[in-house]
Amino acid sequence: MTEPRKAVFAIPGDVNTVTGGYRYEKRLLEELRASGRDVVHLELPDSFPTPSEQDMAGSVAALVEICPSTPIILDGFVSGGIDPIGLARVTAPTVAVVHHPLAMETGLDRDLRDHLFVTERSNLELVHHVLVPSRHTARVLVSDYDVPPDKITVAIPGTDRPKQPRRDSEPPLILAVGLHHPRKGHAILLRALAEIEDLSWRAVIVGRIQDRSSFEDLLALRAQLGLESRVEVHGQLSDAALEDHWSEARIFALASEYEGYGMVFAEALVRGLPIVACKGGAIPDTVPESAGFLVPPHAPKAFADALRTLLTTPSIWKEKAHGARNAGAELPEWKDTGRIAEQVLDKISQT
Repeated sequence: MTEPRKAVFAIPGDVNTVTGGYRYEKRLLEELRASGRDVVHLELPDSFPTPSEQDMAGSVAALVEICPSTPIILDGFVSGGIDPIGLARVTAPTVAVVHHPLAMETGLDRDLRDHLFVTERSNLELVHHVLVPSRHTARVLVSDYDVPPDKITVAIPGTDRPKQPRRDSEPPLILAVGLHHPRKGHAILLRALAEIEDLSWRAVIVGRIQDRSSFEDLLALRAQLGLESRVEVHGQLSDAALEDHWSEARIFALASEYEGYGMVFAEALVRGLPIVACKGGAIPDTVPESAGFLVPPHAPKAFADALRTLLTTPSIWKEKAHGARNAGAELPEWKDTGRIAEQVLDKISQT
């Protein structure tokens, strides 16, 4: 009997954290194991990408100890935040998973942005291969981080099919799912909703509270705009509760200014939901024009106009819903994403 192929997946913090990046890596870990590969989950400190000196030293030591023949997959917080001098000591072949470059996150001060850019750029030169969720992220790494194109593989996230059938609700439900963080644009959505108060609708915003001040500011803005009776704002919900909202939704609306892929948009597509979103990052790669409307970031009026069109013109809503279903039918499953990662691990293990 042949010994199972080995690998290590280095992920900081709790792999069950509800974000697109953590979901991607958890499912990738599961698919690699399901394929028969013996994958050890190396849980690093959750202080990445800005670890303390102690956390940095311990993480480097753990990676250095890994057998030179065992490939290592590095979470993006790790590959973007670990000390390049420490990473250079690792003898095992490495793959960095980059959802989107860390320096592109919203709200960073200049010093931290510059530090993350230099660190991630240096580490991407050191790793053997890079796995990204979208063609957009690949293009950014080539143009801004000088990563050779042949060193990058696009592994589009898999998408689970709906667990419940769609059911119409009245008034129509506008659903937004995304972290409570300024980059996700929930405040833009609220301002857009205030522009269409004359129409019949209700809205639900759901997301893990990553930025407490952003969440509290959103609640204050909702009150200021007089939308408390029409817009529900939630933190993280159970899978069952979230699925209930998905099944009732008539429009998916997320004003995120930048995404490295945008897994929630794919979830909306497989449910046949017309989408209103922004043109930032990989969103145009994920959401085709046939499935909704893409407007400039930070443009509440344009966002509101798109929502108004979908709510008041049934023929356009039907056309965009049809486009969403067609696009969703073409999306890969998680086993497809896992198969691509398998091929990358096999490739770097042979070099």
